[in-house]
Amino acid sequence: MAGTEGKTSAEDGVGFRKTGTPDYAESPLHPRRKSRRIMVGPVPVGGGAPISVQSMTNTPTVDVNATLRQIGELAQAGCDIVRVAVPSQDDADALPELVRRSPLPVIADIHFQSKYVFQAIDAGCAAVRVNPGNIRKFDEVGPSICKAATDAGISLRIGVNAGSLDKDMYAKYGGPTPEALVASALKEAHMFEDVGFHDFKISVKHHDPVTTVQTYRLLASKGDWPLHLGVTEAGPAWQGTIKSCLAFGALLAEGIGDTIRVSLSAPPVEEVKVGCKILEYLGLRKRHFDIISCPSCGRSQVDVIALAQAVTEGLKGITAPIRVAVMGCIVNGPGEAREADLGVASGNGKGQIFIKGKVIKTVPEDQIVETLLEEAQRIAAQMQSDGDDAAQPVAATGPVVVPITAAHQG
Repeated sequence: MAGTEGKTSAEDGVGFRKTGTPDYAESPLHPRRKSRRIMVGPVPVGGGAPISVQSMTNTPTVDVNATLRQIGELAQAGCDIVRVAVPSQDDADALPELVRRSPLPVIADIHFQSKYVFQAIDAGCAAVRVNPGNIRKFDEVGPSICKAATDAGISLRIGVNAGSLDKDMYAKYGGPTPEALVASALKEAHMFEDVGFHDFKISVKHHDPVTTVQTYRLLASKGDWPLHLGVTEAGPAWQGTIKSCLAFGALLAEGIGDTIRVSLSAPPVEEVKVGCKILEYLGLRKRHFDIISCPSCGRSQVDVIALAQAVTEGLKGITAPIRVAVMGCIVNGPGEAREADLGVASGNGKGQIFIKGKVIKTVPEDQIVETLLEEAQRIAAQMQSDGDDAAQPVAATGPVVVPITAAHQG
């Protein structure tokens, strides 16, 4: 299949990172919606495939080295597919080298200029994002795009955002309503299907999570296309994360969605972190290290907030499915810590360190973080040595808990 060969990194020879296993294709909450499968390079989308996480670089695509550095960060964070903007001829000209060296399958994001679509296909991109509504004379060039994609064996993404809704649709429905967005998406889908092209996924994004859920529900009822989920223009990290969690949680819990992109006004790697955690907590991706800490309250005998931040920062590189607990008082602390692979319950200026429910030591408060980090690293290394470091489904052992103990002031 075109787009899946010759795309290893020229620098280290590493090929595409493979995505999840069939064990995590089905949600524990609801059967997955039946959809047909397309391929984005080596990554299957739809047809029961594991849900993939996407992001988009924010570097100028023409700056190949900067873009590759960012793609490398995304891959390390767990990203499966990356999209790059192609607004200019220089960006289009950079695609062959970028595709050849990228560790992730590359989707070219193209608007207005249909010639860039053909260049992206020729460059070996794994897929192209095309918005028929803003491609000039799409009625004329659409069939040629479909033929080029078919010949190259690549897929397309089509669909509409609330901000790019066709003027006629906007007038007919009185705005970017779920009905308007779906009608626009169906119009595009039929344009492709009428010329015999079916290798595409659809997105119907809105900035409001409730409208997003309503729109995808409606679209899901109309056909078997694979669906790309997104809340467009979701906002800064804090606000956008909440919106995305609400919309994706509702849809994925109903079995709707085949690939996701969390859109944040934040570094792209933050989008991937949020997307991966959404899938982990819904049982749709293997669980890695997680940290759970209690909320700060008047019972706390430690600075819970500072301690949680210190432990999170210190263990951010661990991917083993370690369950860690950090609690700040004796009410919840001991119970939470005993349920964890590693935990601490503290008070009165000291912390009791637990491993698998057994107290292994008691340390002064100022040594809690250091001790937890040391023990976590040791457990992770042992798991790797034993071959038990594969991430686990959330439901298998529960979340990773870090209860927070008596005051860490550092």
